[in-house]
Amino acid sequence: MEAIVRTTFAMVLAGAFAIASASPARAATCEDLLRLTLPDTKITAAETIAAGQFTPPRNPPPAAAARAYAALPSFCRIAASLTPSPDSDIKVEVWLPASGWNERLQAVGNGGWAGTIPYPSMAAALAAGYATVGTDTGHMGNSADFAPGHPEKLIDFAYRAIHEMTTAAKAVVPAFYGSAPRYSYFNGCSQGGRQGITAAQRYPQDFDGIVAGASAWNSMRMHAARFAVNQVMNRAPGSAIPASKYPMIHEAVLQACDSLDGVKDSVIENPTKCNFDPQVLACKDGDSPSCLTAPQIQSAKAMLSPVRHPATGEVLFEGHLWPGAELEWDTIGGPEPLNNAVTALKNVAFDRSWNPARFNAATDMETAIRADNGLLASDDANLKPFFDRGGKLLMWHGWADPQVTPQNSTTYFQNVLTTVGSQADASIALFMMPGVYHCQGGPGPDRFDRMAAIEQWVEQGHKPTRLVASRIRDGKVDRTRPLCPFGEVARWNGTGSTDDEANFSCVPEEVITTTR
Repeated sequence: MEAIVRTTFAMVLAGAFAIASASPARAATCEDLLRLTLPDTKITAAETIAAGQFTPPRNPPPAAAARAYAALPSFCRIAASLTPSPDSDIKVEVWLPASGWNERLQAVGNGGWAGTIPYPSMAAALAAGYATVGTDTGHMGNSADFAPGHPEKLIDFAYRAIHEMTTAAKAVVPAFYGSAPRYSYFNGCSQGGRQGITAAQRYPQDFDGIVAGASAWNSMRMHAARFAVNQVMNRAPGSAIPASKYPMIHEAVLQACDSLDGVKDSVIENPTKCNFDPQVLACKDGDSPSCLTAPQIQSAKAMLSPVRHPATGEVLFEGHLWPGAELEWDTIGGPEPLNNAVTALKNVAFDRSWNPARFNAATDMETAIRADNGLLASDDANLKPFFDRGGKLLMWHGWADPQVTPQNSTTYFQNVLTTVGSQADASIALFMMPGVYHCQGGPGPDRFDRMAAIEQWVEQGHKPTRLVASRIRDGKVDRTRPLCPFGEVARWNGTGSTDDEANFSCVPEEVITTTR
């Protein structure tokens, strides 16, 4: 039936498609899009993928991803290489549902240093009916090894690749369907969160709505801060906290703060109100698995405190981990610095011969901050052009994130409100997620329907004031909780199950953070 419908409404291609046609011609087949011509673009593949038959072109996918691919409907897969500069080679894929398109485009973001097309995120978007697009941001491999000697590639990674892929997708979609998407959205977390807010800053026309989770903006400062914390943790023999002690510390934190919200559930609703002092765990009769030595107490305090200049005490990075993240402290407090930070400093701030052991927070923090000339800062808080177009920005972040400090999101959100003024109230929202790690996982409910929330806001004018998050255990939802707008927290009403979000209300409560 789909083939008959296509034959009835299709127009046979004769030469190149026009990009800016008032009534774009619909391709007779997916394969006809191989002849599509776009500026600085080479279409390298155009193929119809039968239902359940997609396989990533390189490494075999993990089991969960393989199951997701096996459930995909038939779609048109377009692969392209974009060259906005002579040194660019941005790989992009656009996936177009063969039937049931919801008339929307969802661009998806990357994680870490990217270097691969985010197929799992594209699969989720396609399964929900979206035309979707993703990119490797112009290089292969999840590291910054591409950066030395290639300033244009760093620009591609910083912001240009996402814009160029979106522009290309907006040309491919009408070439296939005969009409442009009614709405265009971006959805990403971590690096993808930074990509989202960067798009709002630099290209306010690209998206109608942006979902930005755990945004890794101010990247070079954050990478250097990760080094500084790791250096304090491993400053001397005996200063590091063994991972075997993390559960003991976490239990002490819960004992001190879990019930502050009136519910004992292994989740700290507002960790900024948790005044946990690691000193309470001080060893009294020598080191043991159930206590912290004096050097380890100092290390624990470093995990929970801003990064300071080792000589002057000046705050160099006020972002830090909050109580509740202890089980994941090895992310930045383990025996070795986080690799995302290592590759950043080696390839962007210094050179590949640089020895991480030489890191000196007193001087190298500033060196790292200046090294990329602000490319990865993404710190422009003036989103008025994006808001003036009707754009909406939905931010979210796990309070127990052990990798990208939660203050990255609270600070940027507050900076936008201060910079733009009252207009921002209708156009930006932030939801913090208690007990949630980096983008997912943790004891708190970590899943909510982000796209439904942003669509209702953009298309119907309903700004989210309460979102429902769920937690899945053994394949089943075992807890739901409301997510409240920043500045409010969930409070149990006193009756009914504490695993049912319907028994909670969002109430105002001060959230104590700092700004930069």
